[in-house]
Amino acid sequence: MVRRVPAKHRNAPITRERDKDAFLRLALLLMVGVVLTGGFVYAGRQHFAALKFGYETENLKHQREQLIEEQRRLILQREEAANPVKLEQAAKRLGMQPLQPAQVDPLRQVTNKSATERTVALRANDKDAKRERQTTNKV
Repeated sequence: MVRRVPAKHRNAPITRERDKDAFLRLALLLMVGVVLTGGFVYAGRQHFAALKFGYETENLKHQREQLIEEQRRLILQREEAANPVKLEQAAKRLGMQPLQPAQVDPLRQVTNKSATERTVALRANDKDAKRERQTTNKV
């Protein structure tokens, strides 16, 4: 082997040049990385929120279907309970009797109500008149 530089020969001291733009490039790279990472985190949150709302929507749709079915069932029960045959059977169990034709005359009922009202009004007037007589007799 051939040596071109003597072993005792010292190299000249080399000083490193500082790259002033390197710090700016690293800072810019860091900022871009932070923004990119923030974007991915934001997109991930949006994705999982959308999934959560989708599951909640499905649960609410299922619950709505159950409530509609229950409403239909309750309407059917109400219709069955309002059946005239069942109402008549229930009334008989309670001891009620069928309506008599004499009870249905609407004119007689209005006349009876009017007569009753007149009678009550006349009695009230009679009581007022008696009180007035008594107060005039006392004086």
